[in-house]
Amino acid sequence: MSTPRFYVSPDAWGKEISLDGQEAKHLSQVLRIRPGEEVCLVDGRGRSGSFRVEEIQKHKTLLSLIHEHYEAPPQSRAVMALAFSKAIRRHFFMEKAAELGAHAIWLWQADRSQGKLTPDLVGSCERQLAAGAKQCGITWFPEVKVLPGGIAGLIKESQSADRRILPWEHQDTTSLLTPEIAGRPGTTVYVIGPEGGFSDKELTALDDAAFTKVSLGRSILRCETAATLCLGLHWWASHLPQRFQAGN
Repeated sequence: MSTPRFYVSPDAWGKEISLDGQEAKHLSQVLRIRPGEEVCLVDGRGRSGSFRVEEIQKHKTLLSLIHEHYEAPPQSRAVMALAFSKAIRRHFFMEKAAELGAHAIWLWQADRSQGKLTPDLVGSCERQLAAGAKQCGITWFPEVKVLPGGIAGLIKESQSADRRILPWEHQDTTSLLTPEIAGRPGTTVYVIGPEGGFSDKELTALDDAAFTKVSLGRSILRCETAATLCLGLHWWASHLPQRFQAGN
């Protein structure tokens, strides 16, 4: 049986930790872990550690560090810029994003978005990502950003990326997303439009900003499906032999 994993914020990390909230409740009331047992804590920034449960109180659990480990950040980083929509199954996508090692999730306000972005989305998305990451043993959790400034805000946020990719639905003149494009060293931003598609203004702006258009096949995909497919291709390509040699 694998060691139970719990999340603690990087600011709270130390040799002695007080775990509270839902994590403490899950430890004591759901898993019924008792003092003297060992658990694994992760901070979502590459650090994990084995901790001994010292004391369980009503609203918190006290733990002490046994040993810790740090994992360097991945060389290939996928950022999913996903247009906000009330219709998107965010819980599904956030779990898959964590499992497939997304570097960051950007929720941006598109012209055809259903509904408006709100700051509280960050907290709910972070909780969903943490749940998925803990389950599959990920030590680097995706970061979440809300970009309310439309396509201009998205383009500005992506300026420092090594590559900027636009999955495109016009199949005749657009090449498929391939390992030669996906999963390369550095940061790659994939921008996904809303269910209603990009507006002409947004497409013109992305074209002017030199986003690379790619195809995901002939099927018209839901936005969370397109985003998950991009992440899957990126993850697979980043794990190909020789990927990080000779600047591949």
